[in-house]
Amino acid sequence: MKILFVVSEVEDLAKTGGLADVAKALPIELKKLGHDVVIVMPYYKLLADKFDAPIIASEGIVSSNKTYSFNVRQIHIQDVPVFCVDFPEYFHRDGFYTDGYHAFADNAQRFAFFADAALATSRAIHFQPDIVHCNDWHTALTPYFLKTDNSGFFAHSKSVLTIHNGAFHGTHRLDEIPYVSHHDALHSQLDGDALNFLRIGIRYADKINTVSPNYAQELLTTLGSHMLYNEFSARRNDVSGILNGCDYSQWDPATDQYLPANFDVNNPAGKAECKRKLQETAGFAEKANVPLIGMVCRLTEQKGFGYILPILEDLLQHNVQLLIVGTGDPSISEVLHRHAQIHPDKFIFIETFSVELAHLLEAGSDFFLMPSLFEPCGLNQMYSLAYGTIPIVRAVGGLKDTVIDVIHQPDVATGFVFEHPDSSALLGCIYRALLHFYEYPDGFNQMKLRGMNTRFTWHQAALEYEALYKSC
Repeated sequence: MKILFVVSEVEDLAKTGGLADVAKALPIELKKLGHDVVIVMPYYKLLADKFDAPIIASEGIVSSNKTYSFNVRQIHIQDVPVFCVDFPEYFHRDGFYTDGYHAFADNAQRFAFFADAALATSRAIHFQPDIVHCNDWHTALTPYFLKTDNSGFFAHSKSVLTIHNGAFHGTHRLDEIPYVSHHDALHSQLDGDALNFLRIGIRYADKINTVSPNYAQELLTTLGSHMLYNEFSARRNDVSGILNGCDYSQWDPATDQYLPANFDVNNPAGKAECKRKLQETAGFAEKANVPLIGMVCRLTEQKGFGYILPILEDLLQHNVQLLIVGTGDPSISEVLHRHAQIHPDKFIFIETFSVELAHLLEAGSDFFLMPSLFEPCGLNQMYSLAYGTIPIVRAVGGLKDTVIDVIHQPDVATGFVFEHPDSSALLGCIYRALLHFYEYPDGFNQMKLRGMNTRFTWHQAALEYEALYKSC
């Protein structure tokens, strides 16, 4: 198949989160399966500064009585070509979506244009796709533009919309989007005076999927649909979930260059040195027999801080070390700093983002805390399993698909799971984990080794996407 992969960021080129990881790994695996895959993304200032990418085509789109002329530049990710929409007025800025503090005021206009320009790029490079694979709200208007295209070029093209995080809709007032002001079909689908990009994508894409089977089921419920229940319910037969893979070339304790000692399932001794180094780096006393719970994430309500913060005082009465690393909501960081000052021997909060520290935390912790309010897929629990660090997670989204609780399936268990999004359920789950550490060391070690043998591959994900494309 010929697959046009339309996305706003790609790892190694421009990245803010997990979307970029998928946008690199999946096209590469689809290419390995024999498909003809090209990626289309914006030509951000970061790319312009880093690459002198050649112009391989020039294109113009007339929309709302204005001509948008842009160049198409080409880069490669391994052997997958990446065609970049070069329109400096929208993309030659510091930052992709924000200036570092606030979202750009014209984001709706920028990504409405990009959603259409991706198809114009496909025409410009004479790439007639069987599948146009769109990702999140930034490209959610592409299925609409595809369905309303009258050039005949896309007469046999089908679209897939992957929702990486359904909480972000891309909702903007129509008067902020002059690019689509003449599209009467969109005017009839407003929420008051606002256009919801993700809602349009759900309505017009041939297939809708998300990044784990359980999250797909959650989207089909009133509680888990992020207020898009009617749209998801109407497309129920076209909604599915495919679990993201994990990039073990970057997250493998046997080869990880950020670690003081490498280890694997057959030679796990190096994990103890990683714990010692993590304790030293963070500022804890170096105690092998004290459980170290690590957490690295954005400081947001989504990550479960609404029920983490109320239990900190209770948790820190016990013989435990807790390390949280991350940046985000100042109101959350303020509370974390306060507790860290009260319990400096048991709780350390490092307000930063560091790739090196993230790798060391995954390798050196005994447990990884990930009690998310919602989590479409999640990657840190996959990293934790690979590093012999036992996840403590909520049974939500991809966390439920990837971590097996010891109570329900003790012979294959890989972690500790709780159901209800409240503080008492979380604290009870942590207590179970600590009890296992202290009272059942053999079972604890078996659980670690089981996790290290667990694999979530992009090859398997690519096979499932291949089947999804064929079903369009």
